[in-house]
Amino acid sequence: MRTQRLTAIVSSAVAFLFPLVATAQIQLITKDEASRPDGQFFNTRAITRGPSIQLASENDVTGAGFLFKVALEPKGGATIDTKSLRVEYLKDPVIDLTPRLLSHIHGNKLEVAQAKVPPGRHALRVTVKDSEGRQTSQIIQLQAR
Repeated sequence: MRTQRLTAIVSSAVAFLFPLVATAQIQLITKDEASRPDGQFFNTRAITRGPSIQLASENDVTGAGFLFKVALEPKGGATIDTKSLRVEYLKDPVIDLTPRLLSHIHGNKLEVAQAKVPPGRHALRVTVKDSEGRQTSQIIQLQAR
């Protein structure tokens, strides 16, 4: 009886707190990171059999809180290797943002409900492999106001 009540209380607390945790704001890029010198990068295009990477949300954002969503589309019957996903901020030196985003990778998408960045232009490189080992990189530009 006592265990059942405790379980009910814990379940209620989790049900109440989960939406708050799920929508918590993530500091994607800090002011210190944004103030560093821009890195050199080249946005090349090539025909590839690797997965496609596409920004599935707006690139012109309000830095105080915005939806950041990246769609990952495998090709040729392969699947996305989510453990290979890397997101890097193209500064000098490059800043690996992947650890901040690991809990926001779900299947074939990376989705942060409330991302936060300082005002300015931000270049991110997203890299992912598929189950066949084919790798793709895509540079995503965010303009925050």
